[in-house]
Amino acid sequence: MLAFLIRRIAQAAVVMFVISLISFSIQDNLGDPLRELVGQAVSEQERNALREELGLNDPFLTQYWRFAKKAVQGDLGDSYFFKEPALQVILKKLPATLELVFGATLIIVLLSVPLGVFSAIRPHHWFSKLVMGVSIIGISIPVFLTAILLMYVFAIELGLMPSFGRGELVHVFGYWDSGFFTWDGIMHLILPSVALSSIMLPLFIRLIRSEMMEVLESEYVRYAWAKGLNPKRIYFLHALKNTMLPVITVGGVQIGTMVAYTILTETVFQWPGMGFLFLEAVNRVDTPLIVAYLIVVGAIFVITNTIVDLIYGLVNPTVKLAGKQ
Repeated sequence: MLAFLIRRIAQAAVVMFVISLISFSIQDNLGDPLRELVGQAVSEQERNALREELGLNDPFLTQYWRFAKKAVQGDLGDSYFFKEPALQVILKKLPATLELVFGATLIIVLLSVPLGVFSAIRPHHWFSKLVMGVSIIGISIPVFLTAILLMYVFAIELGLMPSFGRGELVHVFGYWDSGFFTWDGIMHLILPSVALSSIMLPLFIRLIRSEMMEVLESEYVRYAWAKGLNPKRIYFLHALKNTMLPVITVGGVQIGTMVAYTILTETVFQWPGMGFLFLEAVNRVDTPLIVAYLIVVGAIFVITNTIVDLIYGLVNPTVKLAGKQ
């Protein structure tokens, strides 16, 4: 375990270095950041003086080295628009995005496992065919279109759900203002969570179904049937446990991907999270905030994948985290 953690930390450091380098290198292609800082009424001479003061005229490697030295200390620069540390601005929006991802993940887990298992056990049942048909449609429809459709039906036409914002919040600690502890906050969370889950839910249903159907055809499952074991024990102890190994691997990556997909969902529902903040930063050419967002999302991916590897080793004891069989 210790050797695995050391190796993963080293790998994470390399990955974060690459992410930071790529993120920092694209800032020159996003436009002129001085537009947001000084507007249009400032002379060209004053602009050049400000660029020199901010170090924007320095060579790329000089700028990156200056950025990297501060980044390892948790300083990702100051937002041009908010006039605050970029990391602090993102951390204020992070709870909203994590709550949205958690809500979508909860929907995926609660629906994909039973639907996938049932479709594998009873593949010719009419309900299984319906689930597979709907899943194909779900995969084909973009998340922003699903979000607009949900908003139109349940918020505008039926008036059952709120269409934007987070609703009433309760301060928990630090930057975490949560909507989980109020009815209004939960109601505001439902539609965005359903929309976000629509990206991954069909994928997981089909993945669980295909993996379980393959496991059910394996020799040890046939042997369990021959021994006369209880069908529930065969399905949910022997088959499902081995089915979940690849699902956990894919799931960890996809949950990290959902953090990036929240950009579209948060934009449609005006959800004040990191994704919505990122689009605003792009429009304002707030390069420190853009770079900080990409690094934070990259860190979430790295942490998620490490946790998934740990869980994989716990679920399947035959997998040795240290890399030895």
